[in-house]
Amino acid sequence: MFSDLVRAVYIAKKDIKEYYLKPGSVSWGLIFPFVFSLAFMVRRGGVSVWLAPGMISLALFFGSTSMSAMAIVFERRIGSFERLLLFPVSYICIALGKSLSSFTLGVLSSIPVLILAGLLVPTPPTYPSLLALSIVLATFTSSTLGVLISFLIKDPSQTMTIFNIIRFPMMFLSNIVIPVSTFPAILKFVSLLLPLTYITEAVRYAYSGTYDIMPPEASFTITLILGIIFLYLASIIIKKSIP
Repeated sequence: MFSDLVRAVYIAKKDIKEYYLKPGSVSWGLIFPFVFSLAFMVRRGGVSVWLAPGMISLALFFGSTSMSAMAIVFERRIGSFERLLLFPVSYICIALGKSLSSFTLGVLSSIPVLILAGLLVPTPPTYPSLLALSIVLATFTSSTLGVLISFLIKDPSQTMTIFNIIRFPMMFLSNIVIPVSTFPAILKFVSLLLPLTYITEAVRYAYSGTYDIMPPEASFTITLILGIIFLYLASIIIKKSIP
C-alpha cells in the first residue's frame, strides 16, 4: 500500500514538471477561474459571503480538471501513456498519481480567489479548519472526476472541447452563482446529479456557516464518496484501455 502511494507521488511529480505550464493548464486552470471571479465581483460591485465560496469551488474545479485533461491527453496522443503501463504499478496507483498532479494545480488555482475573498469579503471564514478540509476534499473529487473523463474520451484532440461542454453547464447549475433552492423542480433534480453541487455546498458551509439545500454532514460525506468512486472507475477504465 505504501509503495503504491510512493509510486503515485512520483507519477504526480512527473506530470507537474512536464505539464504544469502547458497553455491549457495555465489558461483554463489558473487564469480563467481568476478572471471569471473578478468579472463577477466587478459586475456586482464587490463579492458577497454567498458568492465567495462558489468562486473558490469554481477555481479548484477548473484547475483540477484542466490539469487532468492536459497531462492525460498529451500522453495518449504521443503514446507515452502506454509505456507507463509497462512499469510495475497498479491501475489504481496510476489513477491516483494522475489525480495527485491535478490536485496540486486545483489547490493552487483556489489560492488567488481565496486571497481576493479575504480582501473583499467583510467577514472572515466561519470555520477556517473546515474550509481547508473542504478544499482538500473538493479538489480530490474534482481531480478524480477529471481523470475519469479524460480516459473516457476516445479522441484526445477533442478533450478540452468535451470538458468545457461538461463544465460550463455545471458551473451554472451547481449552486455557484444562483441558489439551487430557487431552481424549478427539474433543474433541482439535475443539480443533485452534479458533483460540483456537493463540492460547493461543503465549501460554502465552511466559509459562511450556511448552506442552501445540503447539510454539511451530507455534502462533505458525498464529496468524499464521489471522489473514491471516480478514482476506482478511472482505474477500471485504465485497465480496459490495454490493447
